[in-house]
Amino acid sequence: MAEEEASEVSGAPIRRVLLISAGASHSVALLSENVFCSWGRGEDGQLGHGDAEDRLSPTHLSALDGHEIVSVTCGADHTIAYSDSRTQAYSWGWGDFGRLGHGNSSDLFTPQPIKALYGLRIRQIACGDSHCLAVTMEGEVQSWGRNQNGQLGLGTTEDSLVPQKIQAFQGISVKMVAAGAEHTAAVTEDGSLYGWGWGRYGNLGLGDRNDRLVPEKVSMVNSEKMVMVACGWRHTISVSSLGRLYTYGWSKYGQLGHGDFEDHLVPHKLEALSNNFICETAGGWRHTMALTSDGKLYGWGWNKFGQVGVGDNIDHCSPVQVKFPHDQKVVQITCGWRHTLAVTERQNVFSWGRGTNGQLGHGESIDRNVPTIIESLSADGSTGLQIESSKVDPATGKTWVSPSERYAVVPDETVRGQTSASVKGNGNDVNVPQSDVKRVRF
Repeated sequence: MAEEEASEVSGAPIRRVLLISAGASHSVALLSENVFCSWGRGEDGQLGHGDAEDRLSPTHLSALDGHEIVSVTCGADHTIAYSDSRTQAYSWGWGDFGRLGHGNSSDLFTPQPIKALYGLRIRQIACGDSHCLAVTMEGEVQSWGRNQNGQLGLGTTEDSLVPQKIQAFQGISVKMVAAGAEHTAAVTEDGSLYGWGWGRYGNLGLGDRNDRLVPEKVSMVNSEKMVMVACGWRHTISVSSLGRLYTYGWSKYGQLGHGDFEDHLVPHKLEALSNNFICETAGGWRHTMALTSDGKLYGWGWNKFGQVGVGDNIDHCSPVQVKFPHDQKVVQITCGWRHTLAVTERQNVFSWGRGTNGQLGHGESIDRNVPTIIESLSADGSTGLQIESSKVDPATGKTWVSPSERYAVVPDETVRGQTSASVKGNGNDVNVPQSDVKRVRF
């Protein structure tokens, strides 16, 4: 109804927002009529427009026109979309460690089909910092990308440049997966919760701080069945069939929401929201968002850039409700590293948090600590405001770039005396980028 009213006022058709997703410093949206938009940081081609330019406002990615895209997911610096009718996944952006699934580590500046996934009917795709997973309609899981801590679940620590089936789930039907920086979680059709990969902060939920190279079942309090899971950088969030929310892992910034800054090695029920039915949740780099069945949104955790959305820049270790104009109810939520996006029932898209690369979509590069409407994507936005189109012809734009041709060495990113091997990573805190500058490449 709100959509129809807005259309009558503006005199222009309103494209419905179907899906949103956020990466480290970029954002994407899938609209009705098969319109795909991206904005924010474009340094590694993650916007798909054939160049390395930032976009401060949502920009139509014409390269995917006619592909009938039904889902899209952002990794830290790459993006994956899926076409159901073509049974084909497409990826683009930063290619290090094989995270794009094309058999190499090259960057891609326009969407390219992941040949190894062709023909698979994919239910869901999850992207972490540098690894990805796909769940098929049959409940099988494929994984690819970086694997230094076993986050691919293949029983090794070798990176995989192409998707490989996780054999440990043979005979087990997986419902959904979630990917963090270096760990992975999954929920099965029977309500079981699994964790694997890097576990130093208890983010696998297995009661210790050890890595796992293959999926291992998490023991749940009261034997509650899980229906949903999400990962932050180094923490994990799960939701039970009763709508209860559980968090575990790293909590230095209060991202677990339990009123303190203590890590939890096993799933711990979030008592502050126990009277609410949680229907969706999302994990950012160090913050968490949860959406209730009555459309209320809560946030907590690291808030340096206002990414929690409650009007301040103070870290919150307990859930705080996020307010929207006219008390609009929220229907969808996604977290980037330092920014957050939400869609309301009135078909409005809001964003807040870090905006230095235009990832908020407001046409500028400033931070926001309260939800701010993205005019060109919203029913209540400026009358007649059009979504700009990419000026790059996909046929002539850069398709791929060899890693040897591109790198960004950040002088202040490493600790003095640190070796390149330690930067490449075993999950040390010194590996976590502390600013918006590009991470070091080797």
